[in-house]
Amino acid sequence: MIQQENPQVIARTSLHRELVDRLQLLIIGGELAPGIKVPERDLCAQFGVSRTPLREALKVLASDGLVRLEPNRGAWVTTVTVSEVNEVFPVLGALDAISGELACEHITDAEIDEIRALHSQMIESYERRDLDSYFSINQKIHHAILLAARNDTLTTSCQALSLRMQRARYLANMTEGRWYDAVQEHEKILTFVAERNGKKLAKTLRDHMESKRVSVVRWLQNQDAASEE
Repeated sequence: MIQQENPQVIARTSLHRELVDRLQLLIIGGELAPGIKVPERDLCAQFGVSRTPLREALKVLASDGLVRLEPNRGAWVTTVTVSEVNEVFPVLGALDAISGELACEHITDAEIDEIRALHSQMIESYERRDLDSYFSINQKIHHAILLAARNDTLTTSCQALSLRMQRARYLANMTEGRWYDAVQEHEKILTFVAERNGKKLAKTLRDHMESKRVSVVRWLQNQDAASEE
């Protein structure tokens, strides 16, 4: 049940965007769990809004694949399946590879410095074993590389697909071994960004996404096995 204490009332000037963003965070973070019905009344109380703007925001999330709308039954948080992961992650890997090549053609020294600073922050989060902070900074690094590619079509395509998979990547808690490997992969990413080596960066980003796919699929399969016991 969503807590209604200390309502997080949203300013009217940014109502629509804020609602979409906050609902995304609730879904990606697992507070609105896969398969449950979206508790519209509780959310309206939590955010201090009426059902009309909330339902408009849910329509956006439905177009992003995070919820499904059922006539006369409300909105339901979608589940992530193994088949969906196996379908989407290779596409994301290919798009990441393209973004890496293009980024190395266009990236500025200032952008490289920004990515290097983010990497240092991410390592600090890893050393503290702060997964939430690590995940957030990790996403900023990939987004910075994507923006450096200077290709709006690529950015739009990556963001749309990435949003569908962020939830699975976040919920699939990494083992200590996988987390270590991910950090080592990011060390390579930083090296090839700094060198502006497009081919090596493209391959590393594609391999990095494949490692994520394997990790998420394993987690989903374990979840399915546990539910059958």
